[in-house]
Amino acid sequence: MQNTTVQPLSGIRVIDFTQVMLGPCATQVLGDYGADIIKVERPGSGDLSRSVLDNDPEGLDNPVYASLNRNKRSIALDLRKPEGKQVIYDLVKTADVVVDNFRAGVMARMGFGYETLSQLNPRIICATGTGFGLAGPLSGKGGQDVVAQAMSGVMARKSNEDVPLTIYPTTLCDYTAGMHLAQAILLALLHRERTGSGQQVAVSLFESMLAMQMQEVASGLQRQSEVNWGAMPLTGVFETTDGAVVIVGAFKLNPLQDICIALGLPDLSADPRYATLAEQRVRKSELQKLFAERFRTNSTRHWLDRLEERDLLCSPVLTLKQALEHEQTKINGSLIYLDDDPARPVIGSPLMLAPDAFRLRHRPPKLGENGKTILTEAGYSDQRICDLQASGVLA
Repeated sequence: MQNTTVQPLSGIRVIDFTQVMLGPCATQVLGDYGADIIKVERPGSGDLSRSVLDNDPEGLDNPVYASLNRNKRSIALDLRKPEGKQVIYDLVKTADVVVDNFRAGVMARMGFGYETLSQLNPRIICATGTGFGLAGPLSGKGGQDVVAQAMSGVMARKSNEDVPLTIYPTTLCDYTAGMHLAQAILLALLHRERTGSGQQVAVSLFESMLAMQMQEVASGLQRQSEVNWGAMPLTGVFETTDGAVVIVGAFKLNPLQDICIALGLPDLSADPRYATLAEQRVRKSELQKLFAERFRTNSTRHWLDRLEERDLLCSPVLTLKQALEHEQTKINGSLIYLDDDPARPVIGSPLMLAPDAFRLRHRPPKLGENGKTILTEAGYSDQRICDLQASGVLA
C-alpha cells in the first residue's frame, strides 16, 4: 500500500507577502498539500481581504479572508524598520519560495528583490503575480480582476451583441492567474530539484486572460474568424415555467434535429433555411425565438428529461446556493469546515490526489498570531523577540 502520510509539499517553506486573491489562492494550494506558508502581514490591518466586508462580526477574520488563507501561519511585521527587514532576511535563508503580488518593482524597492534574496539563499525561488507583467508600459499600473477583464478583451466579448457590456461577477482573472502562479512555483521547485538553482518566476492577470482565450487568439489571427462558443446558434439560455435551462446544441451529427424532437417541433433541419450551420447562424434569432416559446410552456424538469433523452448537453440554471446543496457537491466533498464548525464552511481543494494529500492542518490564522513561534523556530531568543515586540517591529 502506498504511504501517503507525508504530503507532497511537506518540508517546503514559503514566505508569503500576498494579499487579496491572486497570491493567496496560489499559496493556499501549496499549503493544502503540505507547504509551510508563513504569511507576512502589516501590523494592525494585515491582508486587505481582512477588511473587505464592512461591519462583519468576525472582523479581520471574515469569510472572504478565511476562504483564501487556511493552512497558513501569520506574522505581523513593520517592514519599514531595519529590524523588520532583517527578520525577513533571516527567514529567507531557510526558505524555499518567496511569493508576492505587488506591482512590478515593489519587492525590489522594499529590499526583497530576487537579486538581493538570492545572495542570501541561491536556492530561493521568487514568485510574483502582477497586473500586467514585470516590464512594459503597463508594468507599474495597478492590476485588479475587473481591470484585467477589460484590458484583455474578455469583457468586450459577448454571446449576444444585444447584451450591454458588463462585469463578470466572479473573480475569474484572479483565480486563473493564481493557479498559473502555483504552477510556476511547482515547476521552479522541480527545476531546482534537478539543478540545485532557484530562479524568479512571474505571471500576470493580463497574460493569464490572454492565455485563456487561446482558441480565440489563434482563430482570429490565423483565419480572421471569431470563435465564440456562447454565440452558437443552437446554444442558449431559455426560461421555463419555473426556472431556466441552458442547452448546448453542438458535438452531435444533427443537433437541430434532436432539439426539435425534444421540444416537439417539426424537424427544422429538413428545412433548407436551417439545413446548414451557416444558415443557422444567419437565422439564429428566428431559431432562438422558436426555442424560447416552447421552453416557456413547461417546467425545467420536463424539458431536461426530454433533452437528455436525445443525449443533448443541457442543465438547469442553478443559483450558487442550489449548486452547493446538490448531491454531486456532497459526493465530491467540495465543502470543508473550519475548526469542524458547520457554521464555517469553505470550498476545499478541487484536486483529486491520494486520500491524505490534502489536509486542513491550520485554520486561517488571526493577524500575527504565529509570529513568536515562527521566530523561535528561526533561532531567535525570547529576549530578542520581546525587544522586537517592544519596538513595534513584531505585532
